[in-house]
Amino acid sequence: MKQLRLGLLPKVIIAIALGIGCGMFFGEVMTRIFITFNSIFGNLLSFAIPLIIVGLVAPAIADIGKGAGRLLGITAVLAYGFTIFSGFFTYGVGEIVFPRLLAGESLRGVDDSTITFEPYFTIEMPPVMSVMTALVLAFVAGLGMSVIKGRTLKSAADDFREIMMLLIQKVIIPLLPLYIFGIFLNITASGQVMSVLGVFL
Repeated sequence: MKQLRLGLLPKVIIAIALGIGCGMFFGEVMTRIFITFNSIFGNLLSFAIPLIIVGLVAPAIADIGKGAGRLLGITAVLAYGFTIFSGFFTYGVGEIVFPRLLAGESLRGVDDSTITFEPYFTIEMPPVMSVMTALVLAFVAGLGMSVIKGRTLKSAADDFREIMMLLIQKVIIPLLPLYIFGIFLNITASGQVMSVLGVFL
């Protein structure tokens, strides 16, 4: 008999539904346990993201080979071009569409009756570098490895990529639904779920 295996997206949807449902009857102790987990997992994500960028991007650029510099330049131009376009498009929507769409509406005040839950403890995991530093390092290292054709650094980069892939596959992806469950549990228990879902809708 085949075992039913759910993908990440169905797990996330189930986690959102369970988070909202459990938030209605979980007590403070249980809620704070999951908030503590979210605090630790969130710090782990902040720590891991720059390392994942370096671990995955640098070997990928090195694997491209001789044309890596040119391809990277084209990619950068396209990325920044679309970023500028998106920025101006967003500004245009905000200036032209939103004033007409929201005419006569007023911003509701924040409900002071909402409850705030704190984690029992937190573990600080400061990232070793910023995301932009990780991107630049990955580009420089990847281009350098593709030019010098050295095997020592490339072999180390490939090993580091395997470590980062294991971190994603064995830790981050399996725990992500639980993290999302904790987020929606928190906003439900603190009385903010209807306003948040209203914004989503």
